Amino acid sequence: MKKPSQHYAELGFAKVDWHRQKRKGFPEVIYCEGKEPKQILKIIQHLLAKKQPVLATRASLVVYKLIKKHYRQAKYNPAARVITIGQLKTATQAKEIAIICAGTADLPVAEEAAATAEFLGHKIQRIFDVGVAGLHRLFNNLDQLKTAKIIIVAAGMEGALPSVVAGLVDKPIIAVPTSIGYGSNFKGLSALLTMLNACSPGIAVVNIDNGFGAAVMAHYILKCA
Repeated sequence: MKKPSQHYAELGFAKVDWHRQKRKGFPEVIYCEGKEPKQILKIIQHLLAKKQPVLATRASLVVYKLIKKHYRQAKYNPAARVITIGQLKTATQAKEIAIICAGTADLPVAEEAAATAEFLGHKIQRIFDVGVAGLHRLFNNLDQLKTAKIIIVAAGMEGALPSVVAGLVDKPIIAVPTSIGYGSNFKGLSALLTMLNACSPGIAVVNIDNGFGAAVMAHYILKCA
């Protein structure tokens, strides 16, 4: 009996899914937290051997310095904690994604979304620190929002900003609750529940602090549009 093709590299500590790019349209992404730096390097070596670009999320500066020693072309976004080597070559036409965060403290999550979307080949507008405590700051950016094809909104505290944005524009909104806030924020749970209960239609919600997931969802929506 013929064995099925093994579309991954067996490393013992990981099975590197090099077939994922063909199957899903972009390569396996490395989630760095919980992995040893040398394990991350080994995974990257296998992806590059298959001529695939690299996106590594939640990467520390220590990990980046190790990768940089071996691959000078590696780039690091310290705010997003994202390492990239190369960029995805996709048939999907580059489209504009607006990425908003409510406060400066939400910026790492917004930057993770931005870095991921740029890796996936999209144009990015960054609109930061426009939360509901000062809505005039958001209103001054409405013209920019209207040119975007899709909007990602990251917000902590009570998480009200996505509902406000959805009431002002005719774009799909992907809401990202962040774990930023005082005790009753419950590490992002209160923002998550607010976003799920938003009264403005046209909002989809991803997991707490999941900027990466928001950008991938935006990519798929635009790919199918």
